[in-house]
Amino acid sequence: MVETRQDGWEHVVHGFAPIYDARSRVLVLGTLPSVKSREENFYYGHARNRFWQVLAAVFDAPVPQSVEEKKALLLSRGVALWDVVGACDIRRSADSTIRNVMPNDPRPILAAAPIRAIYTNGAMAFELYRKHLLPLTGIEAVRLPSTSPANAACGTEALVEAWRVLREE
Repeated sequence: MVETRQDGWEHVVHGFAPIYDARSRVLVLGTLPSVKSREENFYYGHARNRFWQVLAAVFDAPVPQSVEEKKALLLSRGVALWDVVGACDIRRSADSTIRNVMPNDPRPILAAAPIRAIYTNGAMAFELYRKHLLPLTGIEAVRLPSTSPANAACGTEALVEAWRVLREE
């Protein structure tokens, strides 16, 4: 749900359920679904976001196209996926503008699955995790480089190399 105000700020309520099952061993947390992801109604829906391309390369799998293929890739490789932010005020998809955060609570995932490590997709997700979720979980997260098109300084090969850590858990 998105409420746009006259001042250009949007109040966004996260509408996606977490993806996980009893075999999930790592939890990857993004910040909040982008405008394009909300339009596509699934995580990392922007065509220029490299998340699905990177995950496919890390796990030597074809790049998933459909929502069902994306869920299958995650679950078959033991990867749980959600976002740190449950609701916030934001301008478009700019993480740097996030304010008034109401975090998601990952403890039900941690109780239901043998999560060995938590990773964040980018610096803002990491900062918000440390501020809002570390006190709840007591588990330090590892910051991975963002797959966002805004992170143009990090090429796809470098992303794949950094994200290979998911295979090791």
